[in-house]
Parts: sequence; structure tokens; C-alpha cells
Amino acid sequence: MITQWAGMILNPMPMTRHFVHVLWVARGVAALIMLQTLFFKFTASAESVAIFAAVGMEPWGRIGVGALELIASVMLLIDRTRWLGAVLAVGLMLGAIMFHLTVLGIAVQGDGGYLFFLALGVLVCGLFVLWVDRRKLLTFLGVRRS
Repeated sequence: MITQWAGMILNPMPMTRHFVHVLWVARGVAALIMLQTLFFKFTASAESVAIFAAVGMEPWGRIGVGALELIASVMLLIDRTRWLGAVLAVGLMLGAIMFHLTVLGIAVQGDGGYLFFLALGVLVCGLFVLWVDRRKLLTFLGVRRS
């Protein structure tokens, strides 16, 4: 049972045409969500400033997170680096979700949880890309196949 599970985790899935399309949709959705928020971070919109001030990271956190989201978005769209972009996106979204759950609340400034659910969407898409590229990630982490 454990060896079957390990084999399923470590062995790559066949990349059918439909699967490749789903992978591109996940990459595109995650990248587009992160890219569309950059305008607000880089132009110091009132909402972004308030969010990062509330977590004690204004302005350096706002600009830094924006730069990292830009890097993650570009890396997600390049085949060779998509897994690295997914690692970065997942890390950023885990941080965002943590701040939503501990400091900000799910709904921020009356948005009904919009930013929280966008972060969840990027997290799910990033985890899917990581699952597809799990062999690259495991090789990078030094995990050996038995």
C-alpha cells in the first residue's frame, strides 16, 4: 500500500493534450491574479497601503511582495521555471492567507473576502503546478527514489 502511494506520488502523469491545457490554465490563472494586483501594490493604492500597514510591512513589504509576485508570475509562465514560480507563489499565498486569518480577517475593508479567495485560488493553482512538477521539486530537495 505504501509503495503504491509512493509510486503514485513520484511517477509522472502522462501529459495528454487536455492535461497540458489544464496545466496552462492553472499557470495562467495564478500568474494573472498576481499580476493584476501589482498595479495596486506599486501605485500605493489606499487599500494596499492599509493592508500592509496593518501587518507592519508598509512600504517595504508591499513593494517586496509585489516584486516577488512579479517574479513568480513570470517564472510560472516559463516551462523550465514553472515549478520555481509555483514554489514562490505558494509561499507568498501561504503568507497572505496567514495574515488574513490572524490579523486582517477574511474580509478586508468590506471586500467580502475577495482578496482572501484570490489568494486561495493562487494557492490551489500553485499546488497543482507543484504536483505536476513534483519530480523536479523532489530532485531539488534531494529526495531519492527507492
